[in-house]
Order: sequence, then C-alpha cells, then structure tokens
Amino acid sequence: MPVDKPYILALDQGTTSSRALIFNQKGEIVSLAQKEFTQYFPQQGWVEHDPEEIWSSQSTVLVEALLQKSIRPDQIAAIGITNQRETTIVWDRKTGKALYNAIVWQDRRTAAYCDALKEKGVANQIAEKTGLVIDAYFSATKIRWILDQVRRGSAARRSGRIGFWNSGQLVDLEVDCWKKPPNRHHECQPHADFQYSYPTMGSGAAGLVQHSCFYAPRGKKLQ
Repeated sequence: MPVDKPYILALDQGTTSSRALIFNQKGEIVSLAQKEFTQYFPQQGWVEHDPEEIWSSQSTVLVEALLQKSIRPDQIAAIGITNQRETTIVWDRKTGKALYNAIVWQDRRTAAYCDALKEKGVANQIAEKTGLVIDAYFSATKIRWILDQVRRGSAARRSGRIGFWNSGQLVDLEVDCWKKPPNRHHECQPHADFQYSYPTMGSGAAGLVQHSCFYAPRGKKLQ
C-alpha cells in the first residue's frame, strides 16, 4: 500500500447488522464499528429489511470507524465489500428509491412458484443456464415477485434496476467520507475537517438514496 494510504476499509453488510473494519498494513484491525438494524416478518416465512436502514446503518459505521482513530478518508488505499448476496432490492433508476423492502435471502414467499417451475420440468434447463437449482433462496423469483406484485405494468417496472444497490452507494468514494443529514436513522456527528454536500442523483447502480449525502474535503464539490 502507498505510504500515505496505510489502511484498508472492509464493509461487511450482514443479515442482522452492518460492520466497518479498518486494517493496517500488517493486516491488524485498528478500528471496528457495528450497528444492528430491524428485521421485518410481514407473514409466516417472509423476511424483509428496510433498504434505507441498510444504507444508513452501513454508512454510519463507516464514519464511526474512521472517527474512532481519527483516520482521514484519503488515507484509505482500498475498500472491500461483502453483503447478503441473494437478498434482493429493486429500485427506480430515476430516483434511486427502492420499489419495495429488501426481500432477504431467508424469505420463502416464492416457494410455491418454485415448485410450479419444477413441475413444468424446467429445472434442468435452468441448471444448464445458471448452474443453480430452483429455490426461493435465489434472487430471480424474488425479483419476479416484486415486479409482479408491487409495480405490475407501471412505468416504475420499466425503469427498475436490480444489482448491488448498497455497493452502488459507494461508487464515488475515493477521498470522500459518507455523512448523512439528520433524520431518524442518522446518528453520527460531522468531522471538523469536512463539510457535506448533496451529490447529483445518479442512474443505474450508481443511483443514490434520496436521504444520503457525502462529506467532501472543504473546497471540493462532489459531482
């Protein structure tokens, strides 16, 4: 790692909490922050998360980990991200807003549809194309459920995007540190050396949640 960038940041977005860890050049953890978030169970076998809370908890611990050891964002050489994998979010590419809560990997609401697909005899075809078995664990049937049940036939369906939504919030991070404006999720305090400014809403995987903003070094405007 460069001498002036002696740290690596790891963002671990898990099923029940979000964590941020900062490592030094020896691979030692020098700072760690963690925040739990809410689990929602609308029906038996259904598990959901609030996408805004996923993002706010992850960005909060990012800032906390930096502030614990007075580490500047421009001292971070690289960022590693791990997330919930099959947990699924579909969002509107024009607004960056999720169309529905995140459907968690544990969720079984599409199990009956998966059984129907197996009865149609398409299991081998899907396995050949994807290398996967038909199961409600995977994202495809979750995506179908969101599109069909929440936004069927609407403009939002046609403009929806699927992908690494939480990772998409990080695409502009290089020397910039997240800071969120006050609301019910936001708890961290501003760093004296930084000021926050709202970035332009992006599109696709780079789309930003409406309630998010970044801290940029004083004098630098985020694009």
